[in-house]
Amino acid sequence: MNNEKLFHINITREQGTKYAILPGDPDRVPKIAAYLDNAGFLAQNREFTSYVGELLGERVIVMSTGIGGASAAIALEELTMAGLKTAIRVGTCGGIQEKVVSGDLVIATAAVRMEGTSREYAPIEFPASADFDVTRALTKAALKNDFRYHTGVVQSKDSFYGQHSPESMPVSYELMNKWEAWKKLGVLASEMETAALFTVGAVRGVKMGCVLHSLWNQERKKLGYKDGDNFDTDMAVKTAVDALKILISEDRK
Repeated sequence: MNNEKLFHINITREQGTKYAILPGDPDRVPKIAAYLDNAGFLAQNREFTSYVGELLGERVIVMSTGIGGASAAIALEELTMAGLKTAIRVGTCGGIQEKVVSGDLVIATAAVRMEGTSREYAPIEFPASADFDVTRALTKAALKNDFRYHTGVVQSKDSFYGQHSPESMPVSYELMNKWEAWKKLGVLASEMETAALFTVGAVRGVKMGCVLHSLWNQERKKLGYKDGDNFDTDMAVKTAVDALKILISEDRK
């Protein structure tokens, strides 16, 4: 059984690890794996590209989850079947609050469940929350590196264009009203996978955290700020890697 490859991620249970870093984009996987020791290609199938390496002597998988909660949930489910215990999502987002500038980090403490995947795991009343220890390690890593960061709630959605051109949608009234609600509630940023990962993590007993790189902030642009878009995700990657080192060290105590 252990030699059979898991259906979507194309690795065996024996190739699994206790720790993982989960970007969305497959092209980001080798760039993150470069921060590990003895890293190399593991598998590729559909949107799931994986490399494996070591941090502090512990094997770590870096695997892409694709776009959206449905594929992210599959990645987490199958990694859990292969022994996963702790994972950090490294992704991108768009700022909602005025204080979130392009290039800033957003460490998610929880996520608005505006996507559909998590509804097939838990009642909507259940909060999609990050693990405290993973979140603490992420903030500690960001502070150590002197990176500008924010902690708080993010919004997870299923439609990229529902956010960026809501007026074109037949349900524009709902999308635009809810966007205003998120602004008033202090939601920091918008992205597409975190709520599903936090919810599946809760169901499967995986400690989940999330650090996001802010690409842009459409609300700041509306207010006349001249911020340029920022696509350099290295700070988020370094924060995740350093946080995982902290967690591995703590697990050994």
